[in-house]
Amino acid sequence: MKRHPEPGELEPIERASRDELQALQLRRLQWTLKHAYDKVPHYRKAFDAKGVQPSDCKTLADLSKFPFTAKADLRDNYPFGMFAVPRQQVVRVHASSGTTGKPTVVGYTQRDIDTWADLVARSIRASGGRAGDIVHVAYGYGLFTGGLGAHYGAERLGCTVVPMSGGQTEKQVQLILDFKPDIIMVTPSYMQVIIEEFERQGIDPKSMSVKVGIFGAEPWTEAMRHDIEVRAGIDAVDIYGLSEVMGPGVANECIETKDGPVIWEDHFYPEIIDPESGEVLPEGSEGELVFTTLTKEALPVIRYRTRDLTRLLPPTARSMRRMGKIVGRSDDMLIIRGVNVFPTQIEELVLQHGHLGGQYQLVITRQGPLDELQVLCELLPAHAQSDRTAVSNALRERIKTLIGVSATVSVGAPDSIERTLVGKARRVIDKRPK
Repeated sequence: MKRHPEPGELEPIERASRDELQALQLRRLQWTLKHAYDKVPHYRKAFDAKGVQPSDCKTLADLSKFPFTAKADLRDNYPFGMFAVPRQQVVRVHASSGTTGKPTVVGYTQRDIDTWADLVARSIRASGGRAGDIVHVAYGYGLFTGGLGAHYGAERLGCTVVPMSGGQTEKQVQLILDFKPDIIMVTPSYMQVIIEEFERQGIDPKSMSVKVGIFGAEPWTEAMRHDIEVRAGIDAVDIYGLSEVMGPGVANECIETKDGPVIWEDHFYPEIIDPESGEVLPEGSEGELVFTTLTKEALPVIRYRTRDLTRLLPPTARSMRRMGKIVGRSDDMLIIRGVNVFPTQIEELVLQHGHLGGQYQLVITRQGPLDELQVLCELLPAHAQSDRTAVSNALRERIKTLIGVSATVSVGAPDSIERTLVGKARRVIDKRPK
């Protein structure tokens, strides 16, 4: 079942010594800092405010002198203010979910697209994929980076791509049966839905042709890995990425070890910081993951705060460090079926509806493998007699259209949402099993 890469198939950098890798990182980091400072007004202002210049970076440790980048910085410079090349040199844009009307926009030069394809190809190969394999891509296509990121990487490796995208579960099963793919790339929770559809049709999921599943876009546990591997008879491998840094393929597990995604450190420099103080933590400590891009032309990011809580682990199957399982977030972002959702996004839409008050709660449950989001809100006293079904339908459609996630909406009477007399309002009630 497992297909382990031969040493000769690896790129030289995947086997390089730590000294060789760090020398390359430093050269690329120095270029990135100068590129960002010279070409992006936001970075020039941020560097100047902190009293640092690109020339102050003499060692990798000097990166800690430079300012962080947060998602808010990308939103504040919406849409193209963070680009470091003329817009005409940007061959593609993607965007991640953000507050209403203000997603975070990322851009790519042709060289950036090529680098991204190379790294996803590297990731698929680390997962056991080879040229000639058929890859069934069930990540969503469009502004979300998952579908096209997986697609271009699989083609770069020399695979045959089935660009299925998400949804249409019965059709997913039909194409898997007909086309007989070797690899599937999808969120782990949706893979469980596909497995259930096989079982519903009376087909043993183990009989499918798929040998490897490359799963990402949402946190998943070792228990979920075990469930998928046992029920489908495949190897389940973790891929990590985020659109602000590149997209999928920032890190990927190796099939021969399955001991945490290997960060492709020749292109992304990781740090772990204390989420409160911002101080860099010692190797192996748990904290917030921060990335600096080393080769991106259109949208270099300096010390981007991912808000993911994890730790850096020493190299095993490759010369580069690994990241542990993400244990949580340092902010209040939720991930519902692969979509990033902030409670404040829901709050904005609730408040925009003239008949609803500002009190709301988000209740997250898990029905089978998929997360379910319920939005509880309440009518204003002046609109207590409003048609609750109509209000519910309108808000549900707005959430689906602007945030991209399906939710059930329950509209209650005025003052029906529980209040807190001390501390923060309880906005999120997470009933998912731990």
